[in-house]
Amino acid sequence: MYYPYPPHIANIPTEDITAKAGQPLAEGVAAASSDDGIIAQLQEVYDPEIPVNIYDLGLIYEIKRKGGGDVEIIMTVTAPACPVAGELPGQVAEAAARAEGVGVVDVTLTWDPPWTPARMSEAAQIALDMF
Repeated sequence: MYYPYPPHIANIPTEDITAKAGQPLAEGVAAASSDDGIIAQLQEVYDPEIPVNIYDLGLIYEIKRKGGGDVEIIMTVTAPACPVAGELPGQVAEAAARAEGVGVVDVTLTWDPPWTPARMSEAAQIALDMF
């Protein structure tokens, strides 16, 4: 795994962090047909140090819808020493699991590639006066 941070920085995780939430969809319940509901739920989750939601910050790298409404999300945080790195994947999994037509959600927090401000949406850049 590529690890771009200096080794002297303390408390930097070296392995991916995972979280799971949700329940299998009940028989006859249709799986979500798009990412729209999941994205709407993710836009309700905020990095506690930045007044922009995690989706617009560009922390969500990938949303994969699987059979039966299950979802896999790959995400990161803005810095490897982020104090909520251990909690945020669980919050993301819980939020995504609230979307209509979503069953079990698996979230993996990865460090590769590292997040950069270039991943932010235009709305996030404007909110943070970085435009």
